[in-house]
Amino acid sequence: MIRSRHYTPAHEAFRTTVRRFMERECAPHFRDWQADGKTPRELWLKAGEAGLLCTKVSPEYGGGGGDLYHNLIIIEEQTRICFNELTFYLHSDIIAPYIELYGTDDQRQRFLPRMCRGELVAAIAMTEPGAGSDLAGIRTTARADGNGYRLNGQKVFISNGQVGNLICVAAKTDTEAGAKGVSLFLLETDGADGFTRGKNLNKIGCKAQDSSELFFDNVYVPPENLLGGAEGRGFPQLMMRLPEERLIMAMSAIANMEEAVAETARYTREREAFGQHLIDFQNTRFKLAECKTKAMLGRAFLEHAIDAFIDGTFDTNQAAMIKLWTTERQYEVLDECLQLHGGYGYMTEFNIARRYADSRLGRIAGGTSEIMREVIGRTL
Repeated sequence: MIRSRHYTPAHEAFRTTVRRFMERECAPHFRDWQADGKTPRELWLKAGEAGLLCTKVSPEYGGGGGDLYHNLIIIEEQTRICFNELTFYLHSDIIAPYIELYGTDDQRQRFLPRMCRGELVAAIAMTEPGAGSDLAGIRTTARADGNGYRLNGQKVFISNGQVGNLICVAAKTDTEAGAKGVSLFLLETDGADGFTRGKNLNKIGCKAQDSSELFFDNVYVPPENLLGGAEGRGFPQLMMRLPEERLIMAMSAIANMEEAVAETARYTREREAFGQHLIDFQNTRFKLAECKTKAMLGRAFLEHAIDAFIDGTFDTNQAAMIKLWTTERQYEVLDECLQLHGGYGYMTEFNIARRYADSRLGRIAGGTSEIMREVIGRTL
């Protein structure tokens, strides 16, 4: 049971719904989706019907009106079945808030209800071949064309890039203004001339999370799709949303640590070597004791951070610290747990192997560990 004044019996009821959905709609199929490199669009429609999308969005727009604990529940339940790459969080808790918080009334009415229903699957296109963490260095442009804009450029490593049909694109509306020249555009891809998707990138983990190159060749965007209706607001909008994204990555890290420790404890109780179970060796118990302690410390840190987020006191520095600490500890814990599985830990039939590969992304995405250290260091 999550220990928080914000966590209620209604959250536990929601967990029952999520667990049933994961077991019925995802568990029998996700290995096929991993082989395909993406989830089917039908899954998003089913998730919308089940109330699993946009759980924090206002009911006025078809959302659940919930809080970040609803997202944590979804992450915990997908992690429990080792389906780490499911990107409902990206759609619901990273991109939808851009529209709800910074969009115009028209944009909220046009996009959010369809996102809640799963008719629109959202992606955000920031990273470029020459600009990762340095968002001010993007080269994609949006030049005025009559009342609208023409997008030109390239993005890479875009999650939901294959299945997404609503792309929030970061582009320069003023190439001479640095960060102040960045704007965000809401591009509906269906029928968008000049928009093309590159290949589905082959990653070492998160196989069913499609990641793509995106290309924009003179793609027209109507003026009403400029997020917020004004140019030059993109960089502060991106910066304001990064703390939540980093907190969400910490959620995944903690859930993975906890599941890895539980799975490894079960495995070592069953596996025998030299006439005794692995758990009976002092080294095994000591290693697992360290891993469990790291997971428990991370859980306390995480729930404190989520409460701060709900209370409105969570800031950029706290986000950098929790992402850095949890993703680095996740790497340590999963490495130890894989080692305790021996040769079986290297086999992808075992959850621990997939967790290990999937979790490696945590130290890169949403700002690398090095960037997190730099953010924290600036406050010293």
